[in-house]
Amino acid sequence: MTATASERTADAERGTLDKAADENFPVAPFFLPKAWRDDLMAVYGFARLVDDIGDGDLAPGGADARLLGVPDARAEDRLVLLDAFEADLRRVFDATPHHPLLRRLQPTVRRRELTPEPFLGLIAANRQDQLVKRYETYDDLLAYCELSANPVGRLVLAVTGTSTPERIGLSDAICTALQIVEHLQDVAEDLGRDRIYLPAEDMKRFHVQEADLARKTAGASVRALVAYEAQRARDLLNEGAPLVGSVHGRLKLLLAGFVAGGRAAVHAIAAAEYDVLPGPPKPGKGRLLREVGVTLRGEG
Repeated sequence: MTATASERTADAERGTLDKAADENFPVAPFFLPKAWRDDLMAVYGFARLVDDIGDGDLAPGGADARLLGVPDARAEDRLVLLDAFEADLRRVFDATPHHPLLRRLQPTVRRRELTPEPFLGLIAANRQDQLVKRYETYDDLLAYCELSANPVGRLVLAVTGTSTPERIGLSDAICTALQIVEHLQDVAEDLGRDRIYLPAEDMKRFHVQEADLARKTAGASVRALVAYEAQRARDLLNEGAPLVGSVHGRLKLLLAGFVAGGRAAVHAIAAAEYDVLPGPPKPGKGRLLREVGVTLRGEG
């Protein structure tokens, strides 16, 4: 039986939200109040969909493009899709958006008085991914993370009503660390998309060529480079960890989960002896729970 257009749209929406289970950190765990879970999943749906557009990972069938008003002939043009997605995002704030994930987001935006800026940052990061394939310096990479990662933490603080300038700074450190960890896990996958998020100056320092990243397993130079970047992520997680102690209750556990997810992922990379080329090293649940405990106790 052929699926109807509405069924394909619902499937695409569910497929996007289901990806929450694959993240390094808990998106909207069961212990949070339902209103928070709903709003965090709405924010996640936006963030996941814009990344899927930027990575060319939309569900097959073209439902997302049609919902955004992009003709079939342009449905593979990521910049066109991102422009259409931005136009639909702006409807969230002053009209009725077309895409169901943005319609899902609209009550959250109104209830939590969210602003367009963090959402626009995530779209800008994905535009940059279409145009910038290499990063010369670590500072260049940090500027990218300011668009691609830090808005997510700022949205979490806004949804939970706990945003302050100090907490935003701590959250930015955590989110940048999580982005770096994800880049380390996905070196091979990113190279397949002709993207390298390892700073070129660091590759030169460790005598790593692009061809070294295309091998099935990492040599000593690549492992040393990955270990160096992993330590940077670890340091950023430690820098941002005081955010956990600045809040109380179930939010404290959620934020501990973010930090612990990053720490557990770094541990998995180290346990793989920094050989990330065969595929992303993933931590087990036991390690994640141990890291949650460490983070809640203010250790690490």
